[in-house]
Amino acid sequence: MRIGVGYRRELARWIDSQPAGVTCLEITAEHFPAGEEPRLGALSSRYELYVHGLGLSLGTPGCLDAKRLARFARVAESANARWVSEHIAFTRTAEVDLGHLNPIRPTRANVRLIAAHAREIADRCARPLLLENITSHLRLEGELAETDFLNAICAEADCGLLLDVTNLFINSRNHRFDPLAWLDALDTSRIRQLHIVGYAEEHGRFADDHAHPVQPELLELAGEVIARAPVQAVILERDDAFSDVAAIEKEVAKLSTLLARH
Repeated sequence: MRIGVGYRRELARWIDSQPAGVTCLEITAEHFPAGEEPRLGALSSRYELYVHGLGLSLGTPGCLDAKRLARFARVAESANARWVSEHIAFTRTAEVDLGHLNPIRPTRANVRLIAAHAREIADRCARPLLLENITSHLRLEGELAETDFLNAICAEADCGLLLDVTNLFINSRNHRFDPLAWLDALDTSRIRQLHIVGYAEEHGRFADDHAHPVQPELLELAGEVIARAPVQAVILERDDAFSDVAAIEKEVAKLSTLLARH
């Protein structure tokens, strides 16, 4: 089981120093335009890499955007990615790019839609695909429970899960459900990777601003997932507060201690 961080340019010098405990990196495909292939090659010589997408919009009806998919596949190839991942969400309509991950109604029609798009991505990249759960302040209802929805998509697409522990925790608080019961209903054998990052809370509402240290309750929930699933990698996310590298190193150490217990 590997521990890593999401690659950000603000952390490049620290990552190049090969800090203790970090053995893999998650590459965001949209952050690596054409011409960055040598950088990806250099990173792949030192770390195991996984490529993560933000904008393929699996939940948008119709064909996937061919140019976006081609760029995504190019990054995956240049990074020699062990696997690729995207979100169970939509980010655009036929008319507009929303610039945000939006939830999908858990219906059987959407199972077929997302599974078809997932198979297309996996085939185009010639790599295993993982799908990630998102946070949403709006909880959409449909024909299926969320866990049944995820299970059905993974079964039909024959893909894995990237479980974002923080997203699960935040949704459980905002929508008032038991995250352990949620895990009990999930096919955890599909989980290959975890995301974790501290959450923010304001006026009783929880959010994932990707800027806070990981709280103890998140580590506890991550431990529950690791005890139930064949997790192969845990990625610490951070999209702000980059200046305190020592604090990030402490976060990596927390995860190392967690994994050692399991």
